[in-house]
Amino acid sequence: MTSDAASAFLAAYGLGLSLIVAIGAQNAFVLRQGLRREHVLPVVLTCAISDAVLIAAGVAGFAGISSGVPWLVPAMRYGGALFLFVYGGLALRNTWRGGQALTRAEGPTPGLGRTITICLLLTWGNPHVYLDTVGLMGAISSGYDSKLAFALGGALASASFFTALGFGARFLAPVFARPTAWRWLDAVIGVVMWSIALSLL
Repeated sequence: MTSDAASAFLAAYGLGLSLIVAIGAQNAFVLRQGLRREHVLPVVLTCAISDAVLIAAGVAGFAGISSGVPWLVPAMRYGGALFLFVYGGLALRNTWRGGQALTRAEGPTPGLGRTITICLLLTWGNPHVYLDTVGLMGAISSGYDSKLAFALGGALASASFFTALGFGARFLAPVFARPTAWRWLDAVIGVVMWSIALSLL
């Protein structure tokens, strides 16, 4: 690996982590799946692959499309806000109802198809994802000659973070064996999602 490629890789890796570490709707969902140990690998792969595609698109110059399609950004903004309001409302409803604990015997596990659909909506329906991956990372990649190394660095940062979040969440399982802890988590998820939705309007 040349010095420029190494520099591009490390810069993208650090930038990718700094953008993704902040809690958001997608991260909260991955954390929840990890705590419940439900479809963790498919969810982690869905998030990592989605981010890799978006980062590659940004590095390849896809960010310029928004200027040629003026209605695209508003459509993504309002559609994403609507979805986050609905999903956040469901999380807050769980806070009110309570009664949940981290035991596999409580109720059926949601199907893989439904889980992945929600994960895809939280990922691709959030305009901030495009701003971070396609917009910001795409713009910064223009300062490096090795575009491939930059894209790989950003994609690896996303993959390593989601893997740690999804599979590392199980170490918090003793805490979430109590229904009260789940109510607090649902409350945080609901507030985060509504906050993001409001910021989009």
